[in-house]
Amino acid sequence: MEFRPCIDIHNGKVKQIVGSSLRDAGDAASENFVSSFSAGDYARMFRRDGLTGGHVILLNPASSPYYEATRKQAEEALMAYPGGLQVGGGIRADNAMDFLRAGASHVIVTSYVFFGGTICMENLAKLVSAVGREHLVLDLSCRKKEDGKYYVCTDRWQKFTDTVAEPELFRRLSAYCSEFLVHGIDVEGKGGGFDGELVELLADVDGIPVTYAGGIRSLEDLERLRLLGKDCVNGTVGSALDLYGGDLAYKDVVEFCRHS
Repeated sequence: MEFRPCIDIHNGKVKQIVGSSLRDAGDAASENFVSSFSAGDYARMFRRDGLTGGHVILLNPASSPYYEATRKQAEEALMAYPGGLQVGGGIRADNAMDFLRAGASHVIVTSYVFFGGTICMENLAKLVSAVGREHLVLDLSCRKKEDGKYYVCTDRWQKFTDTVAEPELFRRLSAYCSEFLVHGIDVEGKGGGFDGELVELLADVDGIPVTYAGGIRSLEDLERLRLLGKDCVNGTVGSALDLYGGDLAYKDVVEFCRHS
């Protein structure tokens, strides 16, 4: 299990938000923390500590008046740690290579692939052609519906697709990407603990790395993640970290994951 750091950027600032609160209308979100440091400052810290595979997420759509400021912050982080960070948010086949050239190791994609509420294999093929499977991470962040199943969500987690996050989906899509990123949207940013049921599902993904994010708040949670994830599901800690206003020491998380 590895610790994968995150840099979430909204309205041109590094933030931690409640994931389910994000709205394109008015660029609104319920904020847990707004940093006075730039995305580049965090990237330099992660580079210093030898952390790889972290993700930089642009939380504004391209239509937002804040998008350029948010993208500038993201590009600052990528330049500060070339080859050490992944980037997601509004990635398409026609702009993915721009982010790789800016320093990203991988691009993270959801909405472009799950276009119109279902999997668009044509768009997925375009992405693979544009950047190669080895540079593509598929974000299968999901929420549970009344039927007890997890459904992939798109458009900054605001829309359900008709796609169930289940073993067959991961097996099918692993041929087109090098990693999966999965946020437990219902617990993201709420500080109430992580989604153990979802982690158990991810533990059965075979062949490529999987990173889980959402609700991890303590070293005890990380140990439980390690056990439920069979030591093969990587973890992201956001709002709980002291870097982002929480009580969990960043240095303790780094040390725990290095020795787990």
